[in-house]
Amino acid sequence: MTPPLGGKQRLPMERLVRLVAALHQAGRNGMATTSLIEIAGFEGNEAVDQLGRDFRYLRELGWQIDNVAGEGLEGVFRMVTVDNRLALRLTTEQQAALLRAVLLASRDDLVERLGLPKSERPAEVVTAVPVADDAALTTVTEAIRAGRLLRFRYNGTDRVVHPESVRTQNGKWYLRGHEDGLEVIKSFVVSRMSDVEADPTTPSVRLETSEHQGLHPMSWQVDPPIDVVLRTTGDYAPDVRRWLGTPNDEKVHGDDVDLTYTVTNRGALRSRIYELGPRVTVVGPDEIREEIISELAEMAGE
Repeated sequence: MTPPLGGKQRLPMERLVRLVAALHQAGRNGMATTSLIEIAGFEGNEAVDQLGRDFRYLRELGWQIDNVAGEGLEGVFRMVTVDNRLALRLTTEQQAALLRAVLLASRDDLVERLGLPKSERPAEVVTAVPVADDAALTTVTEAIRAGRLLRFRYNGTDRVVHPESVRTQNGKWYLRGHEDGLEVIKSFVVSRMSDVEADPTTPSVRLETSEHQGLHPMSWQVDPPIDVVLRTTGDYAPDVRRWLGTPNDEKVHGDDVDLTYTVTNRGALRSRIYELGPRVTVVGPDEIREEIISELAEMAGE
């Protein structure tokens, strides 16, 4: 779909520029669908479809944008800049000859740059941008796609995990899932996982509580509801509302603002608190503070 021309096209074009810039910055790691939706400013149940329409338009312009994870909100998109100037300057016969030369030279980087379809790539030509920087992430993403149980060692303990999704944040990949026999969704740093293998015979099971109807992760019914009080300043309060939504209660104490949220997805709360960093302080309850401290200690390998 080609967006219409005219003055009204300024905002859509700015949105496309933001998406391209974000994907370029993410590089090999890619970017989660939920993050891209926030960058685009889409809202509501049609957000995923709207993002897909923008990506289709960008692909028509010559950008190669691939989904390397799950469907819908579980997707992770990675962009390869395709040099479509060659397509404009070369005839069809010249393009075909160039592609043959690239394949004979096993130049996988040029295969990516030229946007050669996967169906035309021989098996011995390896993509210049792999699915993962290491074998662990490749195994994890394949297990999610196939719906298979994951076995790995993490922080000195053997784990058996039902994978839910993967996401990238601050240059690191995280696996989201629940350990076999438990009903608590956890996040695992993929680079700290060892001896990773997908069980070829045992399918994974998604927790019913992890399914969600709303678009914003903070609305997902994953955990029993609990009221959490966050403290910020008047200058940063808009940032907190943008990441967490509208609070149930708001109290001003001088320069500080206390925002109360009823939380049903603790994992989403923690990830957003990490994004906000020193702009926000967790006032209570203590169990939420302890969960955050424990997870940060685990990420630090302590």
